[in-house]
Amino acid sequence: MRALWLALMLCLGAGVGTAQEVAAVAQGALLRGLDKINGSAQDLELANGQSGVFGSLDVVLGECRYPQDDPAADAYAYLTISEQAGGAVIFSGWMLASSPALNALEHPRYDIWVLRCKI
Repeated sequence: MRALWLALMLCLGAGVGTAQEVAAVAQGALLRGLDKINGSAQDLELANGQSGVFGSLDVVLGECRYPQDDPAADAYAYLTISEQAGGAVIFSGWMLASSPALNALEHPRYDIWVLRCKI
C-alpha cells in the first residue's frame, strides 16, 4: 500500500518544484466497465458515495480527485468493488485514469477503470 501511495504522489507531480495543487474532491467520476466474455462496455457515472452495478459487481465511489491547475490532466478515484453474490470485496483502493494498470481490478470476467472526474 505504501508503494501505491508513493506512486500516486509521483504521478501527480508531488516532487519539489513541480507540485500541483489537488482539488479537495470532485462531484463524482465517470468509470468504464468491460465484460471480457461478451466484449460489451458500459460507462458508469457515479457521485461521491454513490454505488452502481456492472454485471455481477457492485461499485462504490468514495471520491474522485484531480489536479486543480489542469482538471483535464488526470483523475484518481477511490473505489470499493464487491461481488453481488456473497458481498466479498474484491477491490478497494485508488485507481488512476492515466495509469489504470498501476492498481487494477483483477477479475476473470470484468475490468473497471476511471475515465475522469465529474467537475
